[in-house]
Amino acid sequence: MKKRKLVLISMDAMVKEDFDYLLTKPFFRSLFEKGSWIKTLRTIYPSVTYPCHAAMLTGCYPEKTGVYNNELDEYRSKLWHWSRADIKAKTLVDAAKECGYTVGNVFWPVMSNDPSIDYNVPESWSMTPEESFSEVMRKHGASEQVLHDIIEPNRHLIEGHQRHSPYCDEFVYSCARDMILKYNPDMLLVHPCNLDSTRHGHGVFNAYVTASLDLTCYWIEKIVWALNVVGEWENTDLVITSDHGQIDIRRTCNPNRVLEKAGLITLDEKGNATDMRAYVRGVGTSAQVFVTDKSAYDETYRVLCEAAKSGLYGFERCYTRDEIAQKEHLSGAFDFVLETDGYTSFGDGIGEEYFTNFDTTDYRTGHATHGHLPDKGPQPTMLLVGPDFKAGVQIERRCTLDTAPTLARVLGVSLPDADGTVIEDILA
Repeated sequence: MKKRKLVLISMDAMVKEDFDYLLTKPFFRSLFEKGSWIKTLRTIYPSVTYPCHAAMLTGCYPEKTGVYNNELDEYRSKLWHWSRADIKAKTLVDAAKECGYTVGNVFWPVMSNDPSIDYNVPESWSMTPEESFSEVMRKHGASEQVLHDIIEPNRHLIEGHQRHSPYCDEFVYSCARDMILKYNPDMLLVHPCNLDSTRHGHGVFNAYVTASLDLTCYWIEKIVWALNVVGEWENTDLVITSDHGQIDIRRTCNPNRVLEKAGLITLDEKGNATDMRAYVRGVGTSAQVFVTDKSAYDETYRVLCEAAKSGLYGFERCYTRDEIAQKEHLSGAFDFVLETDGYTSFGDGIGEEYFTNFDTTDYRTGHATHGHLPDKGPQPTMLLVGPDFKAGVQIERRCTLDTAPTLARVLGVSLPDADGTVIEDILA
């Protein structure tokens, strides 16, 4: 029997309401009518890209994956959780590879230097102007074969536009198309970000987002076209899902200013921190607080709880690590978590004003963003089309952690440590 193919596309920040427009497109409607639709997915906390994608691929909460922020913990670190080694749980990729599947990846987060991926175009970017895109790809796990066959022919689409849409997405989808045509992997992961970037720049629902949905439909057609060319479309399970939603933001707060005023951060005459007994890392619409001087734990907690109670600084509650672990299975090296009031996002500036202007170059401080508790705002969604899924089934709500166990069942592989469960009702 011919081995089943799986293409998993994570449409960053796609939400249920987007289907209202996508279904006006004949091509997308034809996909929709053949598949099963999970109308909304309850994602994990914090609802930001890298923790979400680690959870989606393992079926595990952050307390198991170990990925609880996009960036590393150090104050204002510019390094992200690119490396597969950062995920402390077994992934769907690992399980598939163990069973002899070939695996391709184009920009799925936290997959750099993953030994289970045969053809890897890792999501990462240059950290200095001198570091070329090709150097970045090579350093993070792209083989010379993939560089030659896939990346270099499409590099012109992204060179000079790293992390900028729609250039980045044109590169991602073109690489995914060429990977299908060249290698025909059994499993392919794809992560485009155009919708996410557009929402950060302009808000959750507007004409810019509608234009991005037009592009989204066009790009998905590119993938289906390639599958048809290699004769695999009828043998392929195509899953189009999402990691999180977004909410519109009215202001951006720097909670470190609260700690500074309380004497927990000391500045010199130039406004630079000389001592930080505690500091805040913004995570979009939540923030994580690290107490570096444990003798200041109680004082930090008191200051943050009083600030939350005042309602002045944009966070409605300060959770302890134990409280948020019990509530959302979130654990890490932080001591506290600050949750948005619903319209404030968080930066991590020191020596700056409490509230700053929007900065659309930073995902945390744009006109819309994410990171908040999973039940707030528009919700992510998932469409599953292919021979292993029923047509016409619609389910109101499931957990994003159910994605990996369901796809593991389809592939005939095992993820015994997953917190999620199989979505039985959609399986053919």
